[in-house]
This record gives sequence, structure tokens and C-alpha cells, in this order.
Amino acid sequence: MRIAAAALLLAACGRSAHAPTLFELLPPSVTGVTFVNQVPEQDTALNIITFLNYYNGGGVAVGDVDGDGLPDLYFTSNVGPNRLYRNLGNYRFEDITERAGVADPAGWKTGVTMADVNGDGRLDIYVSAMSYLTMHGHNVLYINNGDGTFSDRTKEYGLDFAGYSTQAVFFDYDGDGDLDMYLLNYSAHSERGPMTHPQREPRHPRAGDRLFRNDGGHFVDVSDQAHIYGGVEGYGLGVVASDVNLDGCPDLYVANDFQENDFLYINNCDGTFTESIARAVGHTSHASMGVDAADYNNDGRPDLMVLDMLPEREDILKTSANADPWSIEHMKEQAGYYPQYARNTLLLNRGSVGGAVRFSEIGYLAGVYATDWSWAPLFADLDNDGNKDLFVTNGIYRRPNDLDYLAAVRDSAIQAALANGISSGLLRRLTSMMPHIPIANYAFHNNGDLTFTNMATPWGLAQPGFSNGAAYADLNNSGALDLVVNNLNAPAAIYRNHAREINHNSYLTVVLRGSGANTAGIGAKVIVRQHGTTQLVEQMPTRGFQSSVDPRLHFGLGKASRVDSVVVIWPDRRSQVLTDVPVDRTITLSQADAAGLTRGGLTPGASPGPGSVRQRSVPPPLFRDETSRLGLDFQHQENSFYDYGRQPLIPHVLSREGPALATGDVNGDGLDDVYVGGAKWQASALFIQQRDGTFRRSTQPAFQADSLSEDVAATFFDANGDG
Repeated sequence: MRIAAAALLLAACGRSAHAPTLFELLPPSVTGVTFVNQVPEQDTALNIITFLNYYNGGGVAVGDVDGDGLPDLYFTSNVGPNRLYRNLGNYRFEDITERAGVADPAGWKTGVTMADVNGDGRLDIYVSAMSYLTMHGHNVLYINNGDGTFSDRTKEYGLDFAGYSTQAVFFDYDGDGDLDMYLLNYSAHSERGPMTHPQREPRHPRAGDRLFRNDGGHFVDVSDQAHIYGGVEGYGLGVVASDVNLDGCPDLYVANDFQENDFLYINNCDGTFTESIARAVGHTSHASMGVDAADYNNDGRPDLMVLDMLPEREDILKTSANADPWSIEHMKEQAGYYPQYARNTLLLNRGSVGGAVRFSEIGYLAGVYATDWSWAPLFADLDNDGNKDLFVTNGIYRRPNDLDYLAAVRDSAIQAALANGISSGLLRRLTSMMPHIPIANYAFHNNGDLTFTNMATPWGLAQPGFSNGAAYADLNNSGALDLVVNNLNAPAAIYRNHAREINHNSYLTVVLRGSGANTAGIGAKVIVRQHGTTQLVEQMPTRGFQSSVDPRLHFGLGKASRVDSVVVIWPDRRSQVLTDVPVDRTITLSQADAAGLTRGGLTPGASPGPGSVRQRSVPPPLFRDETSRLGLDFQHQENSFYDYGRQPLIPHVLSREGPALATGDVNGDGLDDVYVGGAKWQASALFIQQRDGTFRRSTQPAFQADSLSEDVAATFFDANGDG
């Protein structure tokens, strides 16, 4: 009996050890996707020493380019030919690059996006490139001919930009029914200017972002008229379009590297934008990388995730140069830059108050603030439980911010050798000093309470490597989102999602058919309501890092058998409602069938239906400023002192905590008087309260004599016991 029980236990353990994970990495021998973004390390003209973005990697775009109902894949290669793979079904792909004619745009290729640019119902491909050093080229627009081939019609459409492009996002910013384009550009690092003030103008010919308006099939640069910054300091690495203030007009979040602020362009719905990052958030990431926008807490408002480079591993953290010292941060603040921190930022949308959208940064609270050198954030419901999870790619092939490398490269002999040019021997020596540490990607499960748990290992997504662009798509139309990742110097990864077989959760796929030139309904909002929960998904395929996702919209539904309603708000603000919708299927919704009309934008919590928009009322203020009327006319004047020069290990600046404050009845009249402490070299002040509630400043010579020291704390007490 004991032997039989032991045998059953061993059998059970064996089955558990081999239980299928949520995702399965499919090898190239199975998929036929043999693409590798191979970047050589011994090019003395173009390398990590001469080109800071050398290891940023490529992107991936997903979409059904041949109209057979299966999403196809397009990968960008930095120096080699790009590749287009046709989906044959059952996770088998065929390389059709040469036949399609989409292999070889010149330059250093970066991002890629798929969109129906000319409004003929077929997905086109736009590839961004950097024209820099030995890489000469320009961005390329491939128009889909509908016969399995594409034509380069970039110049004809006015999109043949040659500069430092990272990614393009197609969206209808002016609401005229066709797709416009925002072009995200980086900057040549050698042209980085002194941080005396933000250099957002004049417009740089190769750096600085651009906004192109679609004027009947030809794109016109309207950046200046639309108030889009275009100076040398852009350093753009990520961009996403989203109607963050829910007024019906798509806004833009631009993630910028280095000292330049991230930009939050609020669409004024009149063809112009207002940059509003300082009104919307308290701080941003520092080396901002990729960005995504999605309603991850199901409150009906789009939230934002911006990635940075903060390591989770303690050994990497302690051996890496990350945040700027306080002296540099203070200099940037004085120059007009906004506060930045070297970590991921998760911006929770709190709605619009007083006409401005506000976000709370909760990356620490949510547990997603440190994912190492990260690139693509993607919100998607990976397990179909009704909550959007978060997938993050990361890894840098060699780490140029390693402290030992930075110390070694400052050696006078190495500096002298660099001044004479980079030889192959010197290049090998320098690159070998940079650590080569493969890092696993992160897969954060949404816990449904604003927090996440990293499930990369149990979900089968923890293979160490160097991953950059990524996209999600239901590659086999099973109802579960697969993942496609562009890796550096390794085969691209295709992860099959087994959620349907493992947890049997329900799903709903929504296909949008727009009217006019916006055939995919870019900018539409789809709201699914089921058992008291609300999911909002925006039709904005370009997201993450240098990539675009499948334009079909996916909703995980848990154990639901039907959904109460599906609401679509189209870009022209017409709407339609479906009720009591069965699950586990794909539904197609056409803008031509929309009869309702929403007034303004979408307000969370409104009943799902035409005309369901309501304005959020602003409550009256609880306090009003009475300082001048009461006579408390004290202006604290902080002296300049650099705390970290004396105590480098303190957690924050202590010399700028503001004035000491104390209240007490100093003259025995039954009214509270106020003492305000001064900074060093500033006399403190005593204000005596009058019977009418106002205050009069009392002259105290002793306060002036004591101004040599800063008042850090104060209290009234009876020192001599005289009452």
C-alpha cells in the first residue's frame, strides 16, 4: 500500500513538473521565422563608441497585409535587410520579403508601423531610419498594391524624411477622416548642447519631432502651426497616441531620453497642441524609453507606462551609473527642465480637474519601477482574466554605463588613443570592458488592485537575452494573445499563448471597419461592460518601442458566457451599442452602422450609449488664500548650500525643508501668535495676533543676532517656569 501511494505521488509530481506554461517559445524550425537582427561589433566607423544607440535594436509590426484573416509579421534590422513574413496558419510563416519588395530601405533602420495610409483598405508599411555617420538613407513608405507586392511611394506622399527617426504613429489628429502622422526623432549625441536652457527651437533639420498633416494623399509638415517642439534636444525614443483627457481628440505622449522633458501634447481640437507635462504629472522618468497607454485598472481612463533603466538586480545597480548627481539635477531644474527620476513611471489617470488632466505616478506602489535597461512596455490581457497585464522587454548587449568601464575609459592613454580615431584593436579593448549580461524580460500579472506580480518564469517568458521591439497579436485566431519579440544578435522570438487550453477563460475580438480614408477606425474607443466591470480599449496600434500591434482589439472576459454591452465611439463621435453579446468569437463593427452621437468625449462611469457623455464637476475649494489680508507677510529666503558635498549618503536634501513654524500665546491675551523661522543669514519673525484676527510683526533684535544659523525647528515653552 505504501509503495502504491509513493508511486502515485511520484507520478503526480512528474505531471506537475512538466505542466505547460502559459507561453511556449516556438523555435525557428517550427515557425519558419529565421530573422536575426545581427549587429556587428567590429565596425570602427559605426559602433557603441561612435553611436550611442548602437544596441537599441529593431522593431516589429503585426497586421494582415494580404487580407487572408491571419496577422503577418514585419521585422526591422538595423544594418541588414528587413523581413516580411506571411502567416500560413498554425504558427507557420513564409518569408516573402523579396517578392513583396520591402527589404532594403537604406540607413540605420529603427521603428516600423503598419497603417492604411492611403485609405484603400490595405495595410501599408512605414519604416523609420537614422541617417548618421556611415548610414545614409531616409524613411520609407511602402504602399500595399493588393497583389502581394508593395511600392516605395515615400516621396510622392511627402514622407521621405532623412534624419534621426525612431518611430512614426499614424492617427487622425485633426478629425478630418484621414490619417496624419507624428514622426518621432532622436538627436545626434555629439550635438547635445549645454544644459543652460531647453533647446526646443529653432527647428533642427534632422532632429526634433515632426507633425505631418494628410492633405488628400500628400503629407504637409505642420509642426510649427501645431506647436510641436523641434529643437536639437528631442532624443525621442517612444511615442503613443491616446485620448488621455477623453475629449474626443487624440493626444500624444512623447518619451525623451536624457535631460529633455517628456512631452504630453494635449490636443486642443483645433489643429494645435499644448505641451502640458508640468500640469499633468509631478515627475517623469529620466532616460525615458518606450511608452504605452491603456486603461489598466478598468476605470475608463487611459493610463501610461514609461520605461527607464533602473536595475532590479543589486549587483548591476551597484556597478552602474544611473541617476545624475543632485548638483546636475539642480542645474537642470534651474535651467527649466522638469523633475526626472531614473526609474520606470506608471502614470495613473485621475481624470481632468479644472480643465487639465492629472496623473499620479505609482510605479513603486504597483511594483513595476525597476526592470533594468528596458525598451517596450505593452499592456495586454495575456491570461484573459479581464485585467490588462504588462509585458516589458529589456537588455542592453553591452553596458556603457558600467562604473568600471567609465573609470577605465577616462584613462589618459585611452583618451589620447580615441583622439586619434578608433582602431580595431582599441574597439575590441573598449567593448570587452563593457559587461555583457543577458536579462530576462518581465511579464507582470495584473492583480486587479493597481499592483502587479512578475510572472515571467511561471509563464514561460524568462529566457535571458537582449530584447527590444515587441508586439502582441492572436497569431492563430484562438482567442489568446501571442507575443512577437525582436531580439538583438539572436533569433526573433514567437511565444505561443496557451491560455485557452490552460484556464479556459473567455474572450472577445473586435474588428473595426471605419468609413472614408480611416478604414481601421484609428482613434475609436471600444468599451465592453460585463458583470459590473468596464474595459476600455483604444484603436491605436503604434505603441511600445519601435513597433505596432495587431489592429484587432482583444478583450479577456474571465468566466463570462456573455457580455452586457459593447459600445463603440468612432473618431467622428458617432457611436453604436450592441447588447447581450456572446463571447469566444470575433465581431466586426462598421462605422457606417453608427447612428448615435456622443457630445464631447467619453466620461468614465457614464451609461454605455449614445449621448452618454457628462462633464466632471469641479467641487468648490475648501480653502482660500488669506495671507495678505491677515498680515503674515514673511518671505522665506533659502541660502545656497550643497548638502551632498558634505554628507553624500543622506537620503535627500535637508537644508531645503523650509522654515520652522510654531504657534503660542506669547503675550497672554488668549490669542495664538505665530513664529516663523528664517534660513541662514535671515532673521526669523514673530507675528502677534490682533483682536480682529489679523497679525502685526513684532520687532525682536535677538532674532537678527541669531540669524547666523538656520532655524530648523521651533516650539514655545515656559523655560523658567514663571507661567
